[in-house]
Amino acid sequence: MKKSIIAGFAAILLLASCNKDKEILNTLNTYNTSMEAKGYHFGDKLELPKEVTENAESVTISFGDKETTDLTIDPKFFTLGDNAVTFNIKTKGGEVLNQDATINVFAKNPEKNIPYQIVAEYPHDPKNFVQGFQIEGNTIYESDGQNGSSQILKYTLGTTTPLASTKQAQEDFSEGSTIVGDKVYQLTWQSKKGYVYDKSSLKLLSEFAYPNVLGEGWGLTYDGKSLIASDGSKLLYFLDVNDPSKLIKYIAVAGSSQAYDQLNELEYHNGFIYANVWQKPIILKINPTNGEVVGTFDFTEIAKQNTKGSDDVLNGIAFKGDNMLVTGKNWPKIYEVQIK
Repeated sequence: MKKSIIAGFAAILLLASCNKDKEILNTLNTYNTSMEAKGYHFGDKLELPKEVTENAESVTISFGDKETTDLTIDPKFFTLGDNAVTFNIKTKGGEVLNQDATINVFAKNPEKNIPYQIVAEYPHDPKNFVQGFQIEGNTIYESDGQNGSSQILKYTLGTTTPLASTKQAQEDFSEGSTIVGDKVYQLTWQSKKGYVYDKSSLKLLSEFAYPNVLGEGWGLTYDGKSLIASDGSKLLYFLDVNDPSKLIKYIAVAGSSQAYDQLNELEYHNGFIYANVWQKPIILKINPTNGEVVGTFDFTEIAKQNTKGSDDVLNGIAFKGDNMLVTGKNWPKIYEVQIK
């Protein structure tokens, strides 16, 4: 009888402990869910509910291969945008509780809606599935995608007749491209390699493998020191221009109230990175130091005139002086806009 009473008390204590653990996790989940939409800024402190802190001997956050006891949103630990983390709680009762969560980190300053006006229109070959787009002088250099028809070409702005072109292999899907001195660098989508061409003739000079962190090739630009590549995520990768297989660093991109991924065609101009968002009629102006989106261009009206399906979307950014050239996949026009 005595043993039965003791066993009963033990069962009650165990049940109470389990219920308390569930309360802690439920409270933490409610807090994390409420903060996911609101987000944090760098320097913010995670104000965990008392139900958690009063019953915890310690709380740590693990993120990838890193772990911290500091509940401050530190840029050494977190990136802009979404951060998949795990909360590890050691209770005063000796239990270890774990809960996965998403911590969104946003830029502190609101991005500006940048006004513009169309000042000129030029013809564009609607057969070209634009992936990379840049201008030097009055010459457009364009990377044209699709398996079996991918190429790099150049033509004079105002015409559609190629001055030179080089086809890619059947298995390649051309992606972003950029000019570096007397060369043109070009990415491929899933072939895990890029190409280097002579700028004058577009003759293939060499190829390079991607660093392992770059899952796919999307957009490419050059800031005068490094190549900057996108892979369709929220990240921009800075690559060694002399050895593009070598990663220098990466930054994550976010605005003041949302994270941005699907970063695609890129352009660098006057200290900022410009990126279009795949299948959206917007272009972001990004601070290359920290990844904060400082401004956005809304090209909805231009896109409506040229987009009939899911593929012929805005995709093409170049700068002609201080004016921006924009175009899209299979669009019949290139638009020159003056930024106000």
